[in-house]
Amino acid sequence: MFRHQGKARTLKHNLRIASLLSFVAGIVNVAGFLAVQKLTTNVTGHFAFFVDEIFKLNFFQGFVYFLYIFFFFLGSFCSSLLVELIARKGQRNVYIVPTSIEILILFSIGILGKNWIMENPNIIACSLLFAMGLQNSLVTKISNATVRTTHLTGLFTDLGIELSQLFFYKEPQMKQKLYSSIKLRLTIISFFFIGGIIGGIFYAQIKLKVLLIAVIALVLGLIYDTIKLKLIVLNRKYNH
Repeated sequence: MFRHQGKARTLKHNLRIASLLSFVAGIVNVAGFLAVQKLTTNVTGHFAFFVDEIFKLNFFQGFVYFLYIFFFFLGSFCSSLLVELIARKGQRNVYIVPTSIEILILFSIGILGKNWIMENPNIIACSLLFAMGLQNSLVTKISNATVRTTHLTGLFTDLGIELSQLFFYKEPQMKQKLYSSIKLRLTIISFFFIGGIIGGIFYAQIKLKVLLIAVIALVLGLIYDTIKLKLIVLNRKYNH
């Protein structure tokens, strides 16, 4: 799911990572909004608020919205930097460090966030935006920009384009490619919604501890990849 990159990736790999990470993003999106009334998985709205506050001469609030944008960007930058540094050392499991950082952030907010909601809500927002920037950059990089999981605007745009193309592309190979792409986008959208619904239901009961569900999902994803890799290595060893 995580470890395959480039030409080694298949639709099955992308569907698995898309379902996992969009589910996580859906939880973070709803939990972050319910906790601090801020968007915590993308920065499109924050840019509009930033410009609005600057025009109102509310420079401090404008700076806060700038920080939201910056921390998403910083997460993306750090994720890509870590992947490149680890890959240049010849290690194949480039995804472990960025994913572990995301797990640590979500776990920390899930456990400690209750104490920060009133006094330091911006810490929660910036931390979650950093984690989602980290995630989005990682999945974009390892899937060759095929999968993005933290926001739906581009997905619905691409889905609309591809659905319209079904009326015009009749060649079997082209139609199969379109079907695969549509299936991937519908998977991301569906699991984002599922994550959001679960986030909303459980937030009412356990507040920010709902992020621990996302943490468990990510940990299970890493364990799955690790076990599968070990099984493949053992299989090759005994077959040779």
